[in-house]
Amino acid sequence: MASRRAPTFADSLIAGGLAGTSVDLLFYPIDSIKTRLQSSQGFSRAGGFRGIYKGVGSVIVGSAPGAAVFFCTYDTLKRTLPTPPHLAPLNHMISASLGEIAACMIRVPTEVIKTRAQTSSYGALADSSLGAAKLLWKAEGIKGFYRGFGITVMREASTILSPVLRILPIVTRKQIPFTSLQFPMYEFFKRRLSLFLYGKPASLHAYEAALCGSVAGGIAAAATTPLDVLKTRVMLDLRDTTHPSYPSPLARLRQIHGSEGVRALFAGVVPRTLWISAGGAVFLGVYEWTISIIRPTNDA
Repeated sequence: MASRRAPTFADSLIAGGLAGTSVDLLFYPIDSIKTRLQSSQGFSRAGGFRGIYKGVGSVIVGSAPGAAVFFCTYDTLKRTLPTPPHLAPLNHMISASLGEIAACMIRVPTEVIKTRAQTSSYGALADSSLGAAKLLWKAEGIKGFYRGFGITVMREASTILSPVLRILPIVTRKQIPFTSLQFPMYEFFKRRLSLFLYGKPASLHAYEAALCGSVAGGIAAAATTPLDVLKTRVMLDLRDTTHPSYPSPLARLRQIHGSEGVRALFAGVVPRTLWISAGGAVFLGVYEWTISIIRPTNDA
């Protein structure tokens, strides 16, 4: 099988947007269930199995641009960072982490709106994403849309970027950020599987790359569930963040552990792992499939 040429900026933009929209819409019900399981108000009071598509409007708006920004940044840095070949995992870690920081500028506002709509945080006053966004703006202004930004970045981005992230809340050094696990594993699994099946790298079909994405996503999802729980709780908190008694992320993590136990830190781990494992297959599979169509392969 022929090796594929590296995607251009435009290729990453198109393929990333299509991949992000596909996975978020397909697995939205599982995401709603996971969010409600993590809510401090409890699964049933947060909505149970009712209205599992609440808040989907924000996803439709934010998925494509967020994923497109991520892949444009990731693919560009992966090609241009001056790291030697034997440090390829470090290259992938840094590239993916910076890609996530860029994507979070778009993703976090839609995530805040989505989580509040999913859990009916505003009650009957906001039955839609637009209604939740209006109430959020009225109550908290622009800062409200970036509630949990630092925690989301810490969950997604690599700890190797800690000097860049000093201005953001540090949740805990013991947590393993999602992206710094997923993409180095994804690239490693792709390379090993390609060498095993075809005797050379960069030769996988889209469905084979999707399998690698599924395994890498599932492992990373299970390991970073405590950070995801913390992110959900902070985004759902309707209190004024400027209040002097508002707990820090680390204090909030300890509070959850102390009052609710270890189980609470892994609330929703099964649907999250299944969702991201299956979602990783769709997300990265659709991306690789789109790239294979718009980026012709070299002759063997």
